[in-house]
Amino acid sequence: MPLSMSQACIPAVTQTLNALSAILDKAAAHCEVKGIAPAELINARLAPDMFPFCRQVQIATDHAKGAAARLSGREVPKYEDAETTFDELKARIAKTLNFINSVPAAEIDGSETREVPLPIGGKPMTLSGQKYLAHYAFPNFYFHSTTAYDILRHKGVELGKRDFIGSVPND
Repeated sequence: MPLSMSQACIPAVTQTLNALSAILDKAAAHCEVKGIAPAELINARLAPDMFPFCRQVQIATDHAKGAAARLSGREVPKYEDAETTFDELKARIAKTLNFINSVPAAEIDGSETREVPLPIGGKPMTLSGQKYLAHYAFPNFYFHSTTAYDILRHKGVELGKRDFIGSVPND
């Protein structure tokens, strides 16, 4: 049986967002044990021209909610991007999970050929749902999720591959 669009999108994004939330717990614990101000990790970057950790999490959640919304034909929820603590970032992830899991699979399924309009690099573009998910939403979502993980790892938080992958569904 072929993989539906909802089966391709929602479980994968949910798994990674749950893992990202758990990584935030490890980062907070690391700060407490090492006597590091949480802002040091929240504002950390891998390079001067890259976004800081908090922005990486914000953008990852933007692509997760954007995928569920655009594929279902819904309006993409807008968030303020004002998070400055681990708890606020965890709340943003939880809000994103609540949204994407509230979208019925039936609204996403069949979106392979649905036209998905979005601005890319400031220019309006339209992609099919399948191309949008595979070539835009997923690469961006995983890039920013991975970069968030990498920043924490670079700053000494004890993380491994299993932390990034999280719990794999066994169904």
